[in-house]
Amino acid sequence: MSGLTELAAVPSAHAGNGAADPARAWVNGLLDAGSFVEFGAHGRHRETALGMSHRRPAGDGILAGLGRLDGRPVAAYAQNPHQLGGTLGEIHGEKMARVLEHALRGRMPVVGAISSGGARIQEGVGALDAYAAVFRLNVALSGRVPQVSVVLGACAGGAVYSPALTDVVIMTKDRSSMFLTGPRVVQAVTKEQVTPAELGGSQVHATRSGVVHLVADDVPDAMAQARRLLSFLPGSCWELPPPAAPEPPGALPGVPRDGRKAYDVRGVIRGLADGAHFLELQPRYAPNLVTGFARLAGHSVGVVANQPLRLAGVIDARAAEKGARFVRMCDAFGIPLLVLVDTPGFLPGRRQEAEGVIRRGAKLLFAFSEATVPRVTVILRKAYGGAYIVMNSRNLGADAVLAWPGAEIAVMGEESAVEVVFHRELAADPAARPHLLDRYRAAGVGGDRALERMSVDREVTPDDTRQELVRTFAALLPSLRPGFRHDNLPQ
Repeated sequence: MSGLTELAAVPSAHAGNGAADPARAWVNGLLDAGSFVEFGAHGRHRETALGMSHRRPAGDGILAGLGRLDGRPVAAYAQNPHQLGGTLGEIHGEKMARVLEHALRGRMPVVGAISSGGARIQEGVGALDAYAAVFRLNVALSGRVPQVSVVLGACAGGAVYSPALTDVVIMTKDRSSMFLTGPRVVQAVTKEQVTPAELGGSQVHATRSGVVHLVADDVPDAMAQARRLLSFLPGSCWELPPPAAPEPPGALPGVPRDGRKAYDVRGVIRGLADGAHFLELQPRYAPNLVTGFARLAGHSVGVVANQPLRLAGVIDARAAEKGARFVRMCDAFGIPLLVLVDTPGFLPGRRQEAEGVIRRGAKLLFAFSEATVPRVTVILRKAYGGAYIVMNSRNLGADAVLAWPGAEIAVMGEESAVEVVFHRELAADPAARPHLLDRYRAAGVGGDRALERMSVDREVTPDDTRQELVRTFAALLPSLRPGFRHDNLPQ
């Protein structure tokens, strides 16, 4: 059985004009009161075969139109699982495509509330063609207007591909699922018995697949997260991100000077950000790299930071891919980038090589190298080897690089470097290690050399970092030119 139609064979028992309308409740919970203008309210499918002549609810299982969110124009649609299981047929797809076309023409974000069994089997190739038209429009909008998918129920087959083509996916914690082929097909093909949650619940996608960016407690929380997310983003790539009233930052936590001791870099981010507010994306996927949105002096910034609390802040294949997609999204929508560096390097090992750390690490290199938005890097404690390069180094195109006092920048940590540089001396006299460490440090391979070579522009204390960032971004923001740069290709 095709993965496009896992749930679509049997229309919902609640289908019909008199069924409850969660789609309208979802849209009302997202948009400003009274702002929604609906399109195609009376649209119905034309299929008569397989008993469908008696199942023709007005609206065809989707609510679609335009409205406002916090006063800003937005396109929105919501699938109604109580009508034909929210499955997509020709009319359903046409309404969805119409919303996407309005979003592109009006240069406004799109928010979709998704709960669908996939392609409607009874409509055959017409349903498949409708999906193809929607996917093509998702791609046409990519990098031009923000697209947000809010998954609020069971989604199967083709219903999962449209969210995967959008910029950010939000799922509710307990009642939503996403899978290409559902439990019945899995059992038929592999004999494995698996529940929808085990196969494609929020836990799976938030921690293992990386499909989901935010997990909400319930529907109101999901809509609130969508509103908060869009507050950081412009209406389109042709606009600047909306400013907000500046707020004082949170308290900056103490960071251990010993580079081997862990700390939570999110505390540093909140100590730099307006109001200590930070919207982290994919917090449970590749948690050794932190990505998300904050504000500095009222302006949106995208934050990419190594997380010493997880795997000592190393970069692995998943973290590189996660960072690359986020950097590309920020660049596509004109959001400046703040990069906080504290990493011992790339994670070594046979497993990482097999997972494509070369290929996926190159994605992060590519994303930073092609980015045109203002980019500022702060080296907090250490930046070693290829990880120093890939984390928005000066010659990769960073507009400014700052470093905290004592920050180490080198091919590798001094303990490992001594093993390589002085291996003969150590073999002859292991007790000479402290003396050889002093020789290595005296050679000035670390932070001072980086300042002299202008790999680092200036040293800044932790307490002065926010002020320096505000001043630096203020100087760089006039160079930001709205316009289409590139798409936001799924990673």
